Amino acid sequence: MATIDRQTPTLALAHALAAAGRGLPVFPLSATKLPALRSPHRGEQPPAHCRGECGLPGHGVHDATTDPAAVRALFAAAPRATGYGIACGRAPHRLIGIDLDVDPAYGSDAAGALRQLALQHLFTIPPTVTVLTPSGGRHLWLTGPADATVPNSAGRLAPGIDIRGTGGYLVGPGSVTAQGRYRLAPGTAHLTPAPAPRALLRLLTRPRRPPTGTRGATLAPTPDRRGEGLIQFVLAAHEGQRNTRLFWAACRAYEHGFGDTLTDALTAAAVRTGLPEHEARAAIASAARLTSRRGDEETNGAA
Repeated sequence: MATIDRQTPTLALAHALAAAGRGLPVFPLSATKLPALRSPHRGEQPPAHCRGECGLPGHGVHDATTDPAAVRALFAAAPRATGYGIACGRAPHRLIGIDLDVDPAYGSDAAGALRQLALQHLFTIPPTVTVLTPSGGRHLWLTGPADATVPNSAGRLAPGIDIRGTGGYLVGPGSVTAQGRYRLAPGTAHLTPAPAPRALLRLLTRPRRPPTGTRGATLAPTPDRRGEGLIQFVLAAHEGQRNTRLFWAACRAYEHGFGDTLTDALTAAAVRTGLPEHEARAAIASAARLTSRRGDEETNGAA
């Protein structure tokens, strides 16, 4: 685990400015990997759907910028930021992040699953920028064409493979989180993000059929097919682990930025396993509060 000290915010800003200088839109992150700035609309009823139109900082990935002065202003407003996020899907690079997880909850090899997909669909992942994560996973940076919109997803291609596309973000190399430091893989620092192979791009953008429940009933479609892997993870729960699996999946969904849109599908999946609906919704609400509080605690200077 990396040490977070007084120099960490300064180094985070330096790394963020270097990334912005390469045309990558950045914004500050807390040690929880969540945006470091509190939303200016927190507590408003009904909830605001502002994406920065108000002109104030605190809109997460929508704050991302390549302007050095604006980057400095964002970090000045978030003095405890320990890292930075890189907005995906934005010009000029239109970054696509392939997140290969090693979480044992998936029980599978994400890197091996990607290799299998490559063999099955006849594509090769070209040499590209690769970032090593503290958990032992890796982020592959690819680029997409201007006419393609790649949605964010968790487990859509295969268990353990998450996609960061339009509206999503990657933790930038040099960032320090509560789990450790993100760093460039040896031999990739000199590379630029490579174009995504056409066959892979088709997999990332094609529509998917709704997942089918374990008892033969079809679940409500998940928006943009995001989170199908999380839905299946919940459906596979046995008695005694239903609440735990649901809570874990909901936390991942909120961390990836689509928790609210996945709520109904997660609830339906949990109900299929035998969990009462009120318990399912309570678990998802707890996950939403936890992920939100993590970001607020870092922003407010809490330990």
